[in-house]
Amino acid sequence: MTHPYLTADISGIGGTIKESPEDFHVEEIPSYFPCGSGEHCYLTIEKRGITTLEAISRIAKSLKIQERDIGYAGMKDAVGVTLQTVSIQWLTPEKTLALELDGVRVVAAERHSNKLKVGHLKGNRFRIVIRGVSDVAAQQVPAILEMLGKRGVPNYFGYQRYGAQGNSHLIGAAMLRRDWQGSVDHLIGEPKAVRDEGWSSAIEAYQQGNLDEALRLFPRHCRSERDVLQRLIARPGEYEKAFSAIHPRLKKLYLSAAQSFLFDQTIARRIDHIDEVMTGDLACKHVNGACFLVEDAEAEQGRAASFEISASGPMFGCKMKRPEGAVWELEQEILEQAGADLPLFDMPGGLRMEGERRPLRVPPEDLSWSVSGDAVTVEFVLPKGSYATSLIREITKTF
Repeated sequence: MTHPYLTADISGIGGTIKESPEDFHVEEIPSYFPCGSGEHCYLTIEKRGITTLEAISRIAKSLKIQERDIGYAGMKDAVGVTLQTVSIQWLTPEKTLALELDGVRVVAAERHSNKLKVGHLKGNRFRIVIRGVSDVAAQQVPAILEMLGKRGVPNYFGYQRYGAQGNSHLIGAAMLRRDWQGSVDHLIGEPKAVRDEGWSSAIEAYQQGNLDEALRLFPRHCRSERDVLQRLIARPGEYEKAFSAIHPRLKKLYLSAAQSFLFDQTIARRIDHIDEVMTGDLACKHVNGACFLVEDAEAEQGRAASFEISASGPMFGCKMKRPEGAVWELEQEILEQAGADLPLFDMPGGLRMEGERRPLRVPPEDLSWSVSGDAVTVEFVLPKGSYATSLIREITKTF
């Protein structure tokens, strides 16, 4: 699937990002600040080259506590330097400030009254360096940013949501259809999607029906694939039981990827009119995320133009509120093309996906840029849950 650009009429500047951790800097903007008293300690940490979950794991091991006892507001990628907050109960700020961990530095610590939870976040501030850009950057960047500032940033999840092989959404879609052989096939993946020769050969062996050889060749880090193959070898043809070897957290991730893929398709279908609302839309208020039915598009268009509201798209689920008219017809068509229906999201085994609405675009704030040689630095703020790559790809036009 392609993710069309909103600024397609303006050529990109090329270049690459994430050449070094310092080239991708992210700082969380909290919903609230610690009050200075209470049983929870809020740590502002700087992590470098590791994921949020890995940072939490290292902190937990160092303090000899459970990972689940550490609260966090948002997940951050491994590549880059991130300033974010975590919380730990019954811990003094003095003890946390003394922590010395590989890849994690405690910048500040203060007490608060409640545990930090996912979503306790306003947004994120980004500073991203694009290197190796073309000599038209000084002309193209301001034109692109001006359009994004006026019309919004397409709220794509993008390719990072689909896993290393780009197959997570395919696994999730097969799960929704209760197609367990398809789920296993997509989990194993395609030979061309991996660079490792042994890994690629393992996938080819599976596709040729040689499961023992596939198991022998699969790298040790491919734990899920190996667990599933072992079950299939023991009980040939029983794909559902084989797939049950997958950890529930991973299964939920696959289903979420399927949701994200279908949402991205909705943006792609509406990209040329992303700053407009249609009669039947469920419009999202940017101030608080509340949605309401648009009964008269013309009457609401001024609010869309001023970025007070935006059309929302589907994070499909069994309890998702539906839009009406032509909007629902479009979303239903996208759902049907995936071979799914809303009741199918009522998955058993704790995997139920209730669904929600998500704005098709988001307002970028505090936009600024500078150029130095063949490198462009872009700074901006996006709301929580939105990806910096959705803005950067409009500038580079390389992914």
